[in-house]
Amino acid sequence: MTVRSMRATIGNASQPGAGRRGHARLVEPAAPSAVFDHDTLARHTVMAREIYAVRRRRHKALPADLFGEPTWDILLDLYIAAREERRVPTTSACIGAHVPPTTALRWLRILETRGLVEREDDGRDGRRTFVRLTRHGLDAMDQTLAMLTRSFSTPGDAKASPSPRQVERPE
Repeated sequence: MTVRSMRATIGNASQPGAGRRGHARLVEPAAPSAVFDHDTLARHTVMAREIYAVRRRRHKALPADLFGEPTWDILLDLYIAAREERRVPTTSACIGAHVPPTTALRWLRILETRGLVEREDDGRDGRRTFVRLTRHGLDAMDQTLAMLTRSFSTPGDAKASPSPRQVERPE
């Protein structure tokens, strides 16, 4: 679905049947709960990039087929692209999800109906569309990454969990 078709859907949202199964259910963008400064957004981008990279590396220790969360991969990828002011072709978003293209496209459609992502036609090439986070999606990712940042940097955590050297192992 492109931005143009999403806008058409939004325009028809007041018609009977809108919001029922089979019809696009759109969420109204919530007002952001916090406004983040440039440095905080840069830290969120670094965190998103690291989370995405760790998800790619974990297959070195554990079988890759144990994990599957393509929506999170898509959201992380699109968040990083948005903060770097890059456009992401739909095919690249599918590749970044690390699932078959049909699965990634299905999740993109779900994210679209939830108002988190939108597609935009490429004005120069009619065969290509770009996908990006909506304002609501960007705000939701900022809030999620802020929460993750707080949980990973909570004061006193170092005291709460012993370092590997402090753990006694039975022999």
